[in-house]
Amino acid sequence: MSRLRSLPATVRWGVPPAALLTCAGLLGWSWSLPADVTPPTPRAAEAGFCEALDKALPGAVLGHDRDDPSPASPYTAAWGSSPRTVLRCGLPRPGYLDDNPLAAAPEVNDVQWGMTQDPDGGYRFVTTLRKTYVEVTVPKGAYPNYADPLSSLTDAIKATVPEGL
Repeated sequence: MSRLRSLPATVRWGVPPAALLTCAGLLGWSWSLPADVTPPTPRAAEAGFCEALDKALPGAVLGHDRDDPSPASPYTAAWGSSPRTVLRCGLPRPGYLDDNPLAAAPEVNDVQWGMTQDPDGGYRFVTTLRKTYVEVTVPKGAYPNYADPLSSLTDAIKATVPEGL
């Protein structure tokens, strides 16, 4: 206590606000960290396609570096930090494909995608007519056009996930 009193008054009065600001900054930083992504559990026949896709995926998508989610898995990949684009491979058929799946579905570099808008204003895309489903979640505001990252991923998908049902 005597050490604290020996400090100038401006320092003594500045310590509590500085500590408070530091705590607030740390809390804000921890809230901005991306949430973990639960990896899908593909069937054995699909797992090989997903593992090959994971190795073929680009290290960056439109200037966003690859930063895979936790826990590490060959069935998930991500680019960017916050917000980030997330790819999941080997998931079951998404229900949104049942609601007029090709009405607004883009075809990008010969890969057909089903799509839906998520409640946060982003989009979910899933490959159609492939041996396993590959889903890409693009958060609102991550790119000028919500479908932009698909073109960076299609070559890897075409090379590793064959066409067919």
